Amino acid sequence: MMAASTFVSEDLHCPQCSDIYCLPVLLACGHNVCNHCLRKFWEWKGYRPCPVCGVESASAKPPINLQLKIAADQYQAQNVYIKQVCLLHNETLKVFCNNDEELICVICQISKQHKVHQCCPVEEAAQQKKTEISAILDSLRKTLRTLNQKKQQMEETKAYIQTQSAQIEEAIKEEFRILHQFLWEEETNKLKVLKQEEETKVQVMLKKIEDAEKQIQTLSSNIRETETALKVRDLPFLQGYKQTKKRVKCNIQEPEFIRDILINSAKHLGILKFRIWKKMANTVKYAPIILDPNTAQPNLKLCQDLTSLHYSHKRLLPDNPERCTNRVCVLGATGFTTGFHSWTVELGQAKDWHIGVVRESIKRKSTIFLNPDEGFWVIGLCNGDSLWAESSPRATLTVKQKPERITVKLDLNKGKVIFINTANSTVIHTFKDKFTERIFPYFSLGLNEDWKNSSPLTICPLTISVNTE
Repeated sequence: MMAASTFVSEDLHCPQCSDIYCLPVLLACGHNVCNHCLRKFWEWKGYRPCPVCGVESASAKPPINLQLKIAADQYQAQNVYIKQVCLLHNETLKVFCNNDEELICVICQISKQHKVHQCCPVEEAAQQKKTEISAILDSLRKTLRTLNQKKQQMEETKAYIQTQSAQIEEAIKEEFRILHQFLWEEETNKLKVLKQEEETKVQVMLKKIEDAEKQIQTLSSNIRETETALKVRDLPFLQGYKQTKKRVKCNIQEPEFIRDILINSAKHLGILKFRIWKKMANTVKYAPIILDPNTAQPNLKLCQDLTSLHYSHKRLLPDNPERCTNRVCVLGATGFTTGFHSWTVELGQAKDWHIGVVRESIKRKSTIFLNPDEGFWVIGLCNGDSLWAESSPRATLTVKQKPERITVKLDLNKGKVIFINTANSTVIHTFKDKFTERIFPYFSLGLNEDWKNSSPLTICPLTISVNTE
């Protein structure tokens, strides 16, 4: 607590009435207010908030700030004469000049300076100005409440960004884990095939080597025995001549070199990356439209790859400007300003849905009609049986069979949005209009109390092919 002598004049004014404190009380939040002002403020509010910060007081009788009271009383005593007497005429200040917004005496009022000014008694001016300041103060309090609410929203958004980042990081790691697993399995399989070829061809060579060794042993034995026979005398030599001749004429075939016995390097290494990439294409999905989760209404849940949506329980999400809250809908992540674009939607068993395109500037928070005047070019199913074009006026669409897949074709250059039954390629409906701003794909589901069994809308993937030229 500050000592009485350490208070400056600015510290001695009540934040509620702006006058010098009269019996100041100290609130738990640390702010001081005149006891009388606080009672009136609490009576007006109906509960016990601090007039400065809004923190509610637990005590109905906050303690008097004795040091502040002493300092205020001393200041009042020192300045009473200055405040009540005109410095020019030494007369009591009884009049308030509205033009100059200052206290004057009766002589000042009839002087040349204030003669044509609007003046009134001090009591009347004080009441008027207090009412004026109170109105401004109410506006400031309202602004303060709004700022506190905005700050709270910002804190929630900051926390959501951190959570969102962690979730995306985990999803990225999972996607790469799948890719790593695929590559690891391919590497393992390739090495296994290489090892099998190595073992097979090594076994062939071992058999050839074994046969060669037997031939070497046989030939070496024949040479040794023949050399011995050549060293004996003539008669014994001739006696064994036939056997010796037969021995040296033994049919020893030289081993043949085997074609393709070496490891087929071209098979294992040739365009290895391309072949793995082509095989990987069979495991990868590509959708022409990706959903933007930052635009999704809180009851919509998107799959991890952002290509399907279904109705779910309401989640706590930031009410950022991009988010749609007026309908259970979500926009595509990419907008278009020119060219031709097409995508197909799997409708599943959903009983209420709308699909099509919208302009970027649609109202996302307030209730609006789904029609081209409001920036919507969509068709939809209602109650599982009636198909509608949300035109002006709304029109029923007649189809022989309820479509299971619908292809949306957007031709911005020709100003057309065409809806086609994918099963038989028949046109369901066509919008013609002039698009003057960026256009986004639009997907919406109706309310569903049984959200655990809700049917999704899915953007169908395109067929991926790896070709060479």
